[in-house]
Amino acid sequence: MDTYLTILNPSQGTYTQLRSKFLAFAYPVETEEEVKQYVAAIQKKYYDARHACYAYMLGADRRRFRANDDGEPSGTAGKPILGQINSNKLTNILIIVIRYFGGVKLGTSRLIQAYRQAAAEAISAADIIEKTIDQTITITFPFPSMNAVMKIVKDLEPQIVGQGYAFDKSIMTLTVRISQMPVLMTRLHNIPQLTIIEN
Repeated sequence: MDTYLTILNPSQGTYTQLRSKFLAFAYPVETEEEVKQYVAAIQKKYYDARHACYAYMLGADRRRFRANDDGEPSGTAGKPILGQINSNKLTNILIIVIRYFGGVKLGTSRLIQAYRQAAAEAISAADIIEKTIDQTITITFPFPSMNAVMKIVKDLEPQIVGQGYAFDKSIMTLTVRISQMPVLMTRLHNIPQLTIIEN
């Protein structure tokens, strides 16, 4: 597979359980630094809330993730939030759920249900998109080969992300989805005096 699912823009959801109010915020993220910034911003904005629990998943391979209960009983908040990310097969996403205590203790099972449902509401409000897993290469070639290179670009539709010149050669940086890379490499190898630099 060379695609993955994520969300296009931030989204929100709410859920109420026995007067406790749960506010859920979903964000598209690509780094742990972004995660820290969003969590800090939410904690600052909702400073009067009792808990700010969250979970995130990063990377197309979905191998970097974390769940945080922020003072709730272990496994009752971060884990069910992460469960919603997993059940929707999402990555590069952070979901933070703020809880305002309503005066009634919910117990373990209701807490799990509330955090799960709040996360689900934020996901359902989001635009889920499919992205490709891409690879980038840089090529150099003599000027007379430009037509041959552009024919390949037209046929296989890699994205040209950079282009320039150095002495008597053209330099071009191309990005293409991983599944198409072998075909692109084969076609490029057929152009005389073309050099491929894998980024």
